[in-house]
Parts: sequence; C-alpha cells; structure tokens
Amino acid sequence: MRTMIKGISVKLKVQTQTGVDGFGRPTYEDSWELVDNVLVGEPSAEDITNELNLSGKRLAYTLAIPKGDTHVWENTEVEFFGRKFCTIGFPTEGIEENLPLSWNKKVKVELYG
Repeated sequence: MRTMIKGISVKLKVQTQTGVDGFGRPTYEDSWELVDNVLVGEPSAEDITNELNLSGKRLAYTLAIPKGDTHVWENTEVEFFGRKFCTIGFPTEGIEENLPLSWNKKVKVELYG
C-alpha cells in the first residue's frame, strides 16, 4: 500500500494596500487566507540554536509551502494548531522542476504572543 504525504491547512495573514495616508505612506487592510497542503516540521536542536544566535528569535516550526504558491511569507503571521506564529526571515525556495515532491519553499516560524 502506498501512502501519500499530505499537509494541513494553515491561515496566512495577507495585507492588501487600501490607499495612502496624509504623509504619502501606503495604508493596508489585513485579511486571512487559507493555504492548503502545508507541511509542519519540527526543527532540529542545531537549527533552533543557530536561529537564536543569528536573529534572537526562538524557532518553533519549519513550514514546507506547496509548489505554485504566490503568497508573501515574509514578516507576516500564520495560524495553525490553534495558535498564532510569526514568520522569521525570508523563505528558502528551490527550483520547482528540480524537486520531486509537492513543496518547494521552507518558512521558519516562531510562537507569537
């Protein structure tokens, strides 16, 4: 019997520009979008230590994002397992055609609040 790897659905906070304020800076409106088939992985002890030393942030999970996803994953919030998390840094992205599975980006998150 062949078992397929399947991710979970996570909520991603998306900012949409709604206008410009009196100082000429953009204003945004927040909304939540569901992203399906996201893998949630536990980081290694070495990854946790390295992230803490480099950025001062405690790495909670690493997310694998499905191929074809066009959302912005930098400086945003995600929600899964009934808790909110904040993304750390920029996603690590591989070349879709060279990766055999359904995921090509990795995003690091820390527990938020």
